[in-house]
Amino acid sequence: MKYLLIKHYRGGPEPVEGWTTMDRWTAEEVAAHVAHMNDLAGRLAVTGEFVGSTALSDDGVFVRSDGPGALAQTPIPDAHDLVAGWMMIDVASHERALEIAGELSAAPGANGEPIREWLELRSLHPGQH
Repeated sequence: MKYLLIKHYRGGPEPVEGWTTMDRWTAEEVAAHVAHMNDLAGRLAVTGEFVGSTALSDDGVFVRSDGPGALAQTPIPDAHDLVAGWMMIDVASHERALEIAGELSAAPGANGEPIREWLELRSLHPGQH
């Protein structure tokens, strides 16, 4: 079953104590965070559980159809409240998906401490696009 692990800039059911946004981290702290995620993705690729991942920029826009040939768009007021990135996995069980989400949530952040961020874990409906 495929799952999407969605990383938010901030959010979740409750704030994470001591959490700071990545733009306040040192270059070394950012590098350690990215290295943790790349290491996890590499290990999951070896087991065949990694599908893909990416970080998202914070300069997006809202877009909607305003009828045939017409689009409305507006900047996202504070993209830091939205999605930072995602990882897709293909695993044998929900329990395995939870295990991977826990490891991703423990990526290091400021001062090298695990950030323990909330991740949104969503299963994909098979056969739907």
